[in-house]
Amino acid sequence: MRIVLVASEFNAPIPDRMVAAARRKADALGATVVAVVRVPGAWEIPLAVKRALARRDVDAVVAIGAVVKGETEHDELIAKTVAPALMRLQLEAGKPVGLGITGPGMTWRQAEGRVETAARAVEAAVRAAGVRRQTRSTRKGRKGVESHEKVYHRP
Repeated sequence: MRIVLVASEFNAPIPDRMVAAARRKADALGATVVAVVRVPGAWEIPLAVKRALARRDVDAVVAIGAVVKGETEHDELIAKTVAPALMRLQLEAGKPVGLGITGPGMTWRQAEGRVETAARAVEAAVRAAGVRRQTRSTRKGRKGVESHEKVYHRP
């Protein structure tokens, strides 16, 4: 199982600790982290995820970041746009994207307490990629061509 971690640099050192937790979980699950892509903030995560999903050698991607509450509602804007973008990318690519972004509305202390969210996102992505592999191998169409739809033959 090969995964890419896409992590925000904003609100460091929390995302750094999240990446470390994600790596530990990947190792424990026998998954290989083929790359860690760092982006400025959570807003930039979807583009990097899209590029990682396009790689043939990648089974899943995990988005990592901490969206901490500031003086405005900017944290809510980020969360309300990034999560749906990641879901859309996952569906378009047909590969899992683990959601390891915490927030919005968190204090710094709450964000520190949610570092392990990244590890849970790795586990979810790896498990989903395993299901995807299993489903792919059992759904072979005619002449060994992969098919995601049932084929009905007329008698």
